[in-house]
Amino acid sequence: MNTLPTLLLARFRRDRVQIIVWLALFALLEVVGHFAVTETYGDAAERASVIRLVIMSPAILMLRGTPQGTAPDAFQFFLLFGFLGLLIGLMMTFLAVRHTRGDEEAGRAELVGSTPAGRIAPLLATALEGVILSIAVGVIMGGVAWAYGADASGAVLYGAAMSAVGIAYLGVGLACAQLMRTSRGANGLAAAIVTAGYALRAMGDATGTVQPDGLSMEAGWWSRLSPIGWGQAVAPYTHQLVWPLLLSVGLGGVLFAASAWLQSHRDLDSSIVPERAGRLHAPLSLAGPIGLVWRTLRNPVIGWVVGGALFGLVLGAVGQTVVDLVNTPDGEEAGQAISDTLAALAGPNAEGGLIDLFTTGLFGLVGVLAAVGGVQAVMRARHDEAGGTAELVLAAPVSRFRWFSAYLLIGAVSVAAVLAFAVLGAFVGLIGSPDAGERMSIVAEAGLAQLPACLVIVAVAALVFAVLPRASIALGWAVLLVAIVLGQFGGLFGLPEWLRDVSPFSHTPIVTAEAIDWTAAWVMTGIAVVAAAGAAALVRRRDLARGG
Repeated sequence: MNTLPTLLLARFRRDRVQIIVWLALFALLEVVGHFAVTETYGDAAERASVIRLVIMSPAILMLRGTPQGTAPDAFQFFLLFGFLGLLIGLMMTFLAVRHTRGDEEAGRAELVGSTPAGRIAPLLATALEGVILSIAVGVIMGGVAWAYGADASGAVLYGAAMSAVGIAYLGVGLACAQLMRTSRGANGLAAAIVTAGYALRAMGDATGTVQPDGLSMEAGWWSRLSPIGWGQAVAPYTHQLVWPLLLSVGLGGVLFAASAWLQSHRDLDSSIVPERAGRLHAPLSLAGPIGLVWRTLRNPVIGWVVGGALFGLVLGAVGQTVVDLVNTPDGEEAGQAISDTLAALAGPNAEGGLIDLFTTGLFGLVGVLAAVGGVQAVMRARHDEAGGTAELVLAAPVSRFRWFSAYLLIGAVSVAAVLAFAVLGAFVGLIGSPDAGERMSIVAEAGLAQLPACLVIVAVAALVFAVLPRASIALGWAVLLVAIVLGQFGGLFGLPEWLRDVSPFSHTPIVTAEAIDWTAAWVMTGIAVVAAAGAAALVRRRDLARGG
C-alpha cells in the first residue's frame, strides 16, 4: 500500500493541465449561470412566468429539468444542473478509462504491475483521484453559489449533488474499462451510458407532476434510473433530500468493487467483451491515410452527426411552441426576458422576431457541437503520434503532409456533416409548422453561418499541434473552451465587446438581419485555410514527438 501515494501523485501530475481546465470550466459556468439568472430573470415575477411557460412545454423540460420554485438559486439549479451533470459524467468516465484501459494499451500497466504496486493499487489510485476531483468540483460549485448569496445548507447540498454524480460515473468508467478491449471502445460505451442517463433524466422531467403551487414539479419515474436524476432530486434549495446522494455514492462503490474483482481475475490486456476479429484482408479504403483516419474516427464522427440531427429536430419542433407560449397571457411578462436571452445567444447586435432569434441562438450551440467534433478529429493526430502508430504509417510511402492533411480533412468534414444534419433535422421538425418555407431558409442560413467559425477553431487547434505537439491536447481544448465562453456566452455574462471579438463565434453572420453580411464569414474561411496550410507545412518540418 505504500506505493499508493506515489501512484496518486503521478496521476495528478499527468492530469494537471486537464484538471485546471475542467475546474475552471465548472467555476466559470456557475458564475455565468448566476449572472444570467440575476441579470435576465432578476425579478421573481419574471421567473414565475418563465416557469409557467416551461411547465406547459415537455420539450423544454427535457432540455432543462424540473422547476423548483422562483428563488434565484433554485431557478439556476433548474436551468443548469442537468447539463453540469452530463459534463462531470463525461469528465469522470474519460479520466477512469485513461488511467486503466488506456494504460494497458500503452504498456504502462504492465510495467507498474511488475513492481510491488501490483494490479489493484493503480486502480485504487485512479478511483481516489476521481473521488478527490469530484469533491473538488462540488466544493467549487457550492462555494461559488454560497459566495453569491446562496443559503449555506443549500450550497453544501448542491456541491454534494455534483460530487455524487461524479462518483457514480467514475464507477461507470472503471467498469467500462474492464468490459471493453480498447480505450476507444470503453470511452464510447461510457459516453453512451452517460448520455443515456441524461436522456432518462430528460424523459422523467418531461413526464413529471406539477405541484399544487404551479411553480415546481416532481420528476417522473424515468429520472429514478439516472444518476443525474438522483442529483437533481436532491433539490438543494427546496426539499433538501439526502437519500439520492447515497444512491449515487453506492452505485460508484459497487461498480468500483466489481472493477477491482475483474481486474484481479482477468489477464492483463484482456476484456470481458472480446474484441471482434478483423477481416483477413484490408479493404481498398485503407490503402491511403484518409481511409485509415476515417476508420479510426468514424464512430465518434457518426455520434456527433446523430447528436446534431437530434438537436436540430428538437430545435425545429420546439421553436414555434416557445413563440406560442410567450404569446399567451401567462407569457407576456417573460417574453422580453426570453427575447433578451436569445438575442445574447444569437450574437452581438442581433435583432429580429422571437422565432428567428430562437433559431439562430440555438444554432450557435449546434456550432459548438460541430467544433468539438472537429477538434477531436485533429487531436486524434496527437494520440497517434504519441502512441507510435503515426511512425508506422509514415514508414510506408506516406508523406507527413498527406498524413496530417487526412486529419484536417476528416475534421472539416465532421464539422460540415454535423451542421448539415442539424439543418436536416430542423427541417423535419418544421414539417407542418406555419411559414415552414420561410423558417427553413432561416435554418439553412443559420447552419451555414456557423461553418467558418468552426473551421477557424479546428485550424487553430491544428496549428497548436504543429507548434507545441506535447501540449496540443490541453491547449487545443482550451482554445475551443475560450471561444465558446467568449463567443456563445459572453453576451449573457456581460463581457465587453472587444473581448468577445476574440472568439470566431462572435463574428458569425447575423442571419436575422434584413440584409445578411457574409464578409466576416469569407474572412474567417480564409483564415482557416491559411492556418490549416501553415499547420500542415510545419508538421512536415518538425520531428515526431513520441510520448508526453
